[in-house]
Amino acid sequence: MTHPPAPEPKLPWWRIPAMWFVIGGPVLVVVAGIVTAVIAVRGGDVPLPTGARAEAASMSPAKQARNHAATARP
Repeated sequence: MTHPPAPEPKLPWWRIPAMWFVIGGPVLVVVAGIVTAVIAVRGGDVPLPTGARAEAASMSPAKQARNHAATARP
């Protein structure tokens, strides 16, 4: 009478390489999101002063000339 072969011992989940791909992707996305949030909070741009709008309005003659130069001649 022959005996069936002994079953192989089961590995713990952290020893299976494919599990690291399954877990690694979402973990990487979460870490990247946290890093992005930290960069956004620490390195945010300062708001422009209210005088910046007046400076932008002073550029309107240049914008009109640029747009006039781009129009087709009849």
